[in-house]
Amino acid sequence: MIMLLGASGYIGNAFSNELHKRRIEFQAISRTKLNYEKYSVLKEVLSSQKPKLVIHAAGFTGKPNVDACESQRQETIKGNITLTQTVAQACDAAGVKLGYVSSGCIYTGVKILRQDNSIGIVDRLTEPLIEEQLGRRSLAIRGFSEADKPNFTFLQNNCSFYSGTKAIAETIVSEYPNPYIWRLRIPFDEEDSSRNYLSKLQRYEKLYDNWNSISHRKDFVIACLDSWQNDIPGGIYNITNPGFISTREVVGMIQKKLRPAWKPEFWENDDAFYRFGAITPRSNCILDPQKIITAGIQIRTVGEAIEESLMKWKSA
Repeated sequence: MIMLLGASGYIGNAFSNELHKRRIEFQAISRTKLNYEKYSVLKEVLSSQKPKLVIHAAGFTGKPNVDACESQRQETIKGNITLTQTVAQACDAAGVKLGYVSSGCIYTGVKILRQDNSIGIVDRLTEPLIEEQLGRRSLAIRGFSEADKPNFTFLQNNCSFYSGTKAIAETIVSEYPNPYIWRLRIPFDEEDSSRNYLSKLQRYEKLYDNWNSISHRKDFVIACLDSWQNDIPGGIYNITNPGFISTREVVGMIQKKLRPAWKPEFWENDDAFYRFGAITPRSNCILDPQKIITAGIQIRTVGEAIEESLMKWKSA
C-alpha cells in the first residue's frame, strides 16, 4: 500500500490517476481527515499501517504563480519546509520509504562546454550568443545534473522565495537515508488547467520568452512510480522530458495545432519583464535527465510530449 500526500493538487492528482491505472493500492491522505502536519500523528499512522511508500506531493506554490509566495511567506515556509521536515522525519522513524516531489526551479541558467573543454555556467539564457547556441541545439549546451550544486537559492541571494524554500526542503530530505527526490519542472499536459504551462501561455496578457526544461505531468509521475517499482537506487533525479524549448517555440506549436490566428505579445526583454511583469526572479534553466534514463526509465522528448498534448488538447 502507498500513502499519497497532496492528492488533491495538480501533481498529486496525476499520481492518483496513475496509481488507479496500475491497480496499486493506495490511500490519498487528506489533511482534513488526518492532520499529517503533526509529527506524532503521522508517525503513529505510518508505524501502524507500514505503507511501502509515502509520496509527498503536497506543498505551497502560490497562485497564480510564484509571485504570490513573496506575500505569503509564512504559508510558503509551512508548506514547503516545515511539512517536508515532518514527513521526512516521520518516514525515517517508521522505517518507510519516501518519495518527495522536489523542483528543478532551484537552478538558473545552463552549463556551457568551452573551447578549452572546461565547463562554464551562464545565468542568463537570453544573451544573444547563448540563445544562438540554444536555438541550434549546440552540443556545447550542458544541462545541470544531480551532481551540480543548486545555484538559485537563498545562499546565492538571487532566487524567488518559493525556490529558496524548495532548495531547503531538498536539503532536509537528502539528510535522511535513501529517499527518492524527484525534481519536476514547469508541468504541462493536454488537460486545460490554471496549473498547466500550455494553458498559462494562452492566458497571460504578455509572454516572457526564455528557455527551459519542462515536465509532462503524466510522464513525470510514470517515471517516479517506475523508479520505485523497478527498485532503482534512491537519490535525486531530474525528471524532465529530454531536451529543452523556448517560449516562442511552444507558442509556434500552439499556433500550428490549436490557434493559427493567435498572435500573443511578448515582453521586449528581461528588463521590461522584471520591471513591469514580475515581482520576483524566475528560474529559467536546462536540466539533464540522463541519470534516470541510465537507470532504465524511459522518457520521451520534450517535443514529442508537447506535440501529443496539443493533439489531444481538452479545453476547460
